[in-house]
Amino acid sequence: MAGPKPPWTVKFEINVFLLVVTFFGLLTRLYRIQFPRAVVFDEVYYGQFVSLYMKQVFFVDESGPPFGHMILALGGFLGGFDGNFVWNRIGAEYSSNVPVWSLRVIPALSGALCVPLGYLLIQELGFSYITALIAALLLLLENSLIVQSRFMLLESILIFFMLLAIVSYLRFCKAPRGSTVRWLWLVLSGTSSACAIGVKYMGLFTYLLLLGLAVHHVWDLIGDKTLHLAVVVKQTVTQVMALLVLPVVLYLAFFYAHLNILHNSGPHDQMMSSAFQASLEGGLSRITKGQPLEVAYGSQVTLRTISNKPAPCWLHSHKENYPVRYENGHGSSHQQQVTCYPFKDVNNWWIIKDPARTSLVISSPPRPVRHGDIVQLVHGITARFLNTHDVAAPMSPHHQEVSCYVDFNVSMPMQNLWKVEIVNRDSDGETWKTILSEVRLVHVNTSSVLKLSGFLLPDWGFRQMEVVTDKVYKGYQQTAVWNVEEHRYGRSEEQKERELELNTPTEIDITSNLSFISRFLELQWRMLSIKVEESEHKYSSSPAEWITMDTNIAYWLHPSTNAQIHLIGNFVTWTLANIALVIYSLLFLVHLLRRRRKIQDISEESWRQIVESGAVCVGGWAVNYLPFFTMGKTLFLYHYLPALTFQILLIPIVLDHIHSHILRSHSQRRAFRAVILAVLCAVFVAYYSMSPFTYGHVEMTPDQLAKLRWKDSWDILLRKR
Repeated sequence: MAGPKPPWTVKFEINVFLLVVTFFGLLTRLYRIQFPRAVVFDEVYYGQFVSLYMKQVFFVDESGPPFGHMILALGGFLGGFDGNFVWNRIGAEYSSNVPVWSLRVIPALSGALCVPLGYLLIQELGFSYITALIAALLLLLENSLIVQSRFMLLESILIFFMLLAIVSYLRFCKAPRGSTVRWLWLVLSGTSSACAIGVKYMGLFTYLLLLGLAVHHVWDLIGDKTLHLAVVVKQTVTQVMALLVLPVVLYLAFFYAHLNILHNSGPHDQMMSSAFQASLEGGLSRITKGQPLEVAYGSQVTLRTISNKPAPCWLHSHKENYPVRYENGHGSSHQQQVTCYPFKDVNNWWIIKDPARTSLVISSPPRPVRHGDIVQLVHGITARFLNTHDVAAPMSPHHQEVSCYVDFNVSMPMQNLWKVEIVNRDSDGETWKTILSEVRLVHVNTSSVLKLSGFLLPDWGFRQMEVVTDKVYKGYQQTAVWNVEEHRYGRSEEQKERELELNTPTEIDITSNLSFISRFLELQWRMLSIKVEESEHKYSSSPAEWITMDTNIAYWLHPSTNAQIHLIGNFVTWTLANIALVIYSLLFLVHLLRRRRKIQDISEESWRQIVESGAVCVGGWAVNYLPFFTMGKTLFLYHYLPALTFQILLIPIVLDHIHSHILRSHSQRRAFRAVILAVLCAVFVAYYSMSPFTYGHVEMTPDQLAKLRWKDSWDILLRKR
């Protein structure tokens, strides 16, 4: 009599090929990753952010979102890194407190796992395990991918999430309908897409490709009459939630974690608004917390421009006057200079005065200033009124000069009335508020608007920024909008007492609140709008140079020998990838034309396979390569690696198609298999030959370096004895 069956049964299927390529992927990427124990190329860039994470200090990286930095920082955290290392030059030796292995291991693991993901992607496209194995071997022996994986860099992490997103979606499409595992694959695809974008904005290219595949899949669902309409709607909504809503939520989550971790004030604070700065611990918040919220008549304030171009600055005046005549020949009012000064200074303080009263102190109770009120602004230290008149500004003759009025007893009456316009009153109310209100100051006599011109004054103006008023002001301009940053109620009537009061810091430790969405939107806008001055880099290159590998990047040079590390690819693999792209394009065109002529050379299933493979591999190459031709930023060879990965995966697809559908006889196929084997041997020989540049562990002579310079355009370093 048979016994009862066990309640649970677990069956394992082990793909030996997958295990083998994973093992060798780990071996090639993790081998001696602590060497060199020195800063390698862009580690000098990313290391600074890792240190700031360790110290929880706020920063802005205009090159991309924070998730990639957080992954690198996780390695530092797990290794016990305290953030105390000066990332000031490539080649600097790491100190004993820097956990080199821990900082580099996550990119290395990501790069290693790209090899089995390549294997799985080819299998999900319907090809044999031999074809998938060839794809894995080509990725395994690609020197450029190995080099980029072995250091504290982001490309290997980006490629890992890109491949995982595509593989997961293909598995979702082919999994049995209604199974739980199927929906888990879809969620994993959406999550991986969000992670790819969170690592680098380049991940958006592959995400758009994935959305294209999803649209095609949904279109097929709509056309499937065997499915009930409710099923089609359910599957469509689920894909929208997983591939559109989930990535947005995760993207916000990355920034939420980023902003919560980096809660301390840091060197990038001044790029942000006063409200954002006040939400950070230390820095401005130490000064502004506990300030009065409502600006009133008698308030002492500093006025910061909303614009950060050319730099954040505060409305400022000092005792020096404008020169009688400028270098261009036109004259000035010779009154007290008004500028915008990019540093904290006692001369940045102004008093909000009621034109109907002589008093410069706060009343009891304080009388707040509201939208549309007319005020005077009195410079705190010199007690002179902010003034403008029909005199040409020093650097911008088409605008009016702004000064602090000095009575020279000439026919130039004081024009010092200003109308307060609160730009964001719809969200923050009609009352002028500290930090929150964005204010435009409109001169009553001339209807011109106080603004920053963008020009620097000459030496007589101490190279400070020019402030003007603009009569033809139109629309919203950040240069013409100001906010009160520091604020206190004035208590001293006497000028000398007031000067002492203005020199006393306002430090009260009270928490200030700013919503996450407000901080996220501001940080996102800053990241997208900051334009870093582009300078020609020694190793920058154009996209046209990438495809034929006419360029390289020297990552590291040994301090005393010719041992060095370069971003140089496997020349055989790059050549095969270009040939495969051309052959695939020709094969696709020929098959398309012949099918139009009703000539069925291949089965419908084989045609769908080659179309889907092209959409993934050729599409993946195109979306990750062609957009760089439109970019004006400084570009490097490593920007090509995501596109190269998809192009390499096209090689075994083309080989498989030629073997299965072009060659007819057994002898032709056998000869072709021999050619494939010879090509793989050539790939290995090229990998091994370039390995001294990949791992940097060999001390080479000038003759050996010359032999490895396979292209005259490569910049190989030679240490002078």
